Amino acid sequence: MGHRNCLSSELDGSGKKAMNFENNPDAPFTYLLEVATEEVEKNRSELPEPLRDALSEVAMVLEEFPSPAHEADGVDSDQLGLFEGADATDPTSPQMPRIVLWLGNLWDMCEAKEDAYREEVRITFLHELGHYLGLDEGDLSERGLE
Repeated sequence: MGHRNCLSSELDGSGKKAMNFENNPDAPFTYLLEVATEEVEKNRSELPEPLRDALSEVAMVLEEFPSPAHEADGVDSDQLGLFEGADATDPTSPQMPRIVLWLGNLWDMCEAKEDAYREEVRITFLHELGHYLGLDEGDLSERGLE
C-alpha cells in the first residue's frame, strides 16, 4: 500500500476531503476515473491468462479518497490503494476480494501530471494485485512495486 502526502486536496465545508481543480480544471474526477479505468484494463489485458482468470474473481473499486470508514479502520488519508478480502491462497473464504484505488490521492501524489498519474495507477494496481496473489510488502518491493 502506497503512503504519500497529498498535494492539492483540501477539506470541503463538511470536513470531507475533496479534490481541488482550481489550478487544473482539466482533470475532474470523471476524467481521472476514465483514465484510471483505461490503465487498469490495459494492464489487466497484458497479464498472463492465468492471472487474468484469477483477477476475474476480484472486484475493482475506483474511488476519490478513502472513506471515513476506511480511515477509522486505519487507512491513511493519503493512501493510494488497498487490497481487501481473501487472497488467492484462501479460496474457501466467503469474503470477496477487492482492490481499491483512490484516484484523488494518486492524482495529488503525481502533482496533477497525467503521464505520472497513469504510471502510478499501473504500479498501484499491480501492487494491490500482488497482495491478492499473496505477496507481502517485501516481495512487492523486490519487484519494483512499492
